[in-house]
Amino acid sequence: MSAHMDAQTLKACCAAGYSSDLVSLLLGDSYHPGGLTLTRQLFDRVGLTAGQRLVDVASGRGTSALLAAREYGARVDGIDLSAANVALATGAAASAGLTDRADFHLGDAENVPLPEKCADVVLCECALCTFPDKPTAIAEMARLLVPGGRLGLTDVAADRERLPEELTGLTAWIACVADARPMTEYADLATTAGLRVLTTEPHTDALSRMIDQIEARLELLRMTARPRLEALGVDFAKAGPVLGAARAAVRDGALDYVLLVAEKPCE
Repeated sequence: MSAHMDAQTLKACCAAGYSSDLVSLLLGDSYHPGGLTLTRQLFDRVGLTAGQRLVDVASGRGTSALLAAREYGARVDGIDLSAANVALATGAAASAGLTDRADFHLGDAENVPLPEKCADVVLCECALCTFPDKPTAIAEMARLLVPGGRLGLTDVAADRERLPEELTGLTAWIACVADARPMTEYADLATTAGLRVLTTEPHTDALSRMIDQIEARLELLRMTARPRLEALGVDFAKAGPVLGAARAAVRDGALDYVLLVAEKPCE
């Protein structure tokens, strides 16, 4: 992180980035590699069942939380730092008739506005790598879990020493790359927070497919909506090299997408 960018500024930039129309245009409804297919796999890995309470940390526009409520019968709370995302998620819950099972709250992942031991499952998808204070965020997730509860995490994993320069700036922070850590470090963070790691899995293909998806959507939008994208901040001259650098980093093993499940021991 730049010496001129403190943690609060970085959080605000990430929150603004992930509530922007640009992200929706490039990524669709699900803002992480693997989409809802991988989210369902993650719910299956944590054993999510009807009646359980799930807290989705960095819930975005509520896509995964509402999936848990609709398809799994869970009672969900979403936490997000963007007021726009919270409003959009709340509206989506109302439209889906899920307001009795889904609430969305404005809050910081490093200081979640919910009581301890309130969740059977805590979900965090493609967000931990953007949190400046990862140990505190993981400790908060552990605090929310009841004994025997499970954390389900998917995220970008990276060997930061091997990342090309194109993947280390502010844009890369917002894109979940610049401060991503190796899978082993995520597992160590969970263990330090008092959790027992049950499962770790690579999902490299999901990341490769997302890079391809972004590239294809950029090309389509370049032809059909270039002025709109440029107004939203897209620099087409830089987009190609950044995507190329990301694809090369995946191929070289410096960048990956991973799944982790950890359990809070029973007292």
